[in-house]
Amino acid sequence: MASSGEAKHSSTTVPAAAQGLLFSDDLPELSDDIGYRGPTACRAAGITYRQLDYWARTGLVEPSVRGATGSGTQRLYGFRDILVLKVVKRLLDTGVSLQQIRVAIQHLRERGVEDLAQITLMSDGASVYECTSADEVIDLVQGGQGVFGIAVGRVWREVEGELAELPSERAEDEGVAAHAGDELSARRQARMA
Repeated sequence: MASSGEAKHSSTTVPAAAQGLLFSDDLPELSDDIGYRGPTACRAAGITYRQLDYWARTGLVEPSVRGATGSGTQRLYGFRDILVLKVVKRLLDTGVSLQQIRVAIQHLRERGVEDLAQITLMSDGASVYECTSADEVIDLVQGGQGVFGIAVGRVWREVEGELAELPSERAEDEGVAAHAGDELSARRQARMA
């Protein structure tokens, strides 16, 4: 992933009000032990379960709350995982190769959640550039490098809105009781009692 800091900086600035959620500081605290099952992660990120499974098996985006440890265990994806899944989906939709996406995601993994919210990813369809200020975005666009951009802070808000309506669970709730709303789990629990 290239840093747009390599481009010349212009004196043009965008007023904070016009930037929207390109760069936002007021993002919520996240709990490390709250996770979302695969189907919920898929729905929030707008991907298929097949994509989710493939990306987990190949190490592109692995669940950080709880990985699959054997038959019958459920992966639990954290908020940040789902945010990255949605960013990957957007990059794929715009024609960026999976190889370039892997490089970009590896770079994003090295950052904290707060840093992610401050990044705008720009791409010319072949390379992905990281911008951490409005000036860097403008420099890329003026230099003809940036064709599209993904404001990670805006994607954060979208994922947050989607997940507000979807079920979550704690990492330690792997037992049958954690899935009480699931008909199959209820049957198993009744048989075991």
